[in-house]
Amino acid sequence: MIKPMQRRLFTGTALALGLSATLSAWVTTASAQTVADIKKKGELTIGMLVDFPPYGTMNSSNQPDGYDADVARLMAKDLGVKVNLVPVTGPNRIPFLLTNKVDLLVASLAVTPERAKQVQFSKPYAAASIVLYGDKKASIKAAADLKGKRVGVARASTQDVALTAVAPEGTEIRRFDDDASAMQALMSGQVDAIGCSTTVAAQIDKRAPANTYENKFLLRQQVMAVAMRPGQAELLKTVDDFVARNTANGELNKLYRKWLETDLPKMQ
Repeated sequence: MIKPMQRRLFTGTALALGLSATLSAWVTTASAQTVADIKKKGELTIGMLVDFPPYGTMNSSNQPDGYDADVARLMAKDLGVKVNLVPVTGPNRIPFLLTNKVDLLVASLAVTPERAKQVQFSKPYAAASIVLYGDKKASIKAAADLKGKRVGVARASTQDVALTAVAPEGTEIRRFDDDASAMQALMSGQVDAIGCSTTVAAQIDKRAPANTYENKFLLRQQVMAVAMRPGQAELLKTVDDFVARNTANGELNKLYRKWLETDLPKMQ
């Protein structure tokens, strides 16, 4: 008979092997693309989140908008092509890229060593803080206090990884399809807290009665970058040049201030 701990280890190993095989299949089907290819097509197809305001949202005309959308539009303008913004989710954004459904991701994708094995990252164009955010009445000051608590996160997100790394045994982690679902779970009392960016926390503060929720502790500070398929050295240089030039001339800072009402953080 397989003991519970052995069963969990076996299941985790099997899932990891399955995920590895799946990612290998995606990478195999991914195709390289040059800047000339994009210019010849006359359109840059960019995947972006639309459930992560103010980085990504839908406007009153039901079109993608937000900081990421403005960065994507500026990049397309820089290349002299039209932009096609494709909504993606946290779990499917990398698969969309690796199966050629989009040319690039400007999708609030945090740079991590794990993701860098699957995609190429540009220089960072944005940054965000990930926090544990919950009901003021919940006694949570550190990761150890999560034992016995119900905590929500967007599945396969940076906050999922950060929370899973520090949550003690006995924490009930509930994974949702996106930040909007995790947010709703918190506000409806399904969970005691959620792992989210400070921008998502600010959105909840605007909707909830005053002094209902608070930041409990920092989970991770992250930088976000444009992602592209591996093996696209020319495209990577073009995107890096775009980020460097528009950081130096203040254009990215203007967009960041427009959406986040603060200056673009200093990034390496």
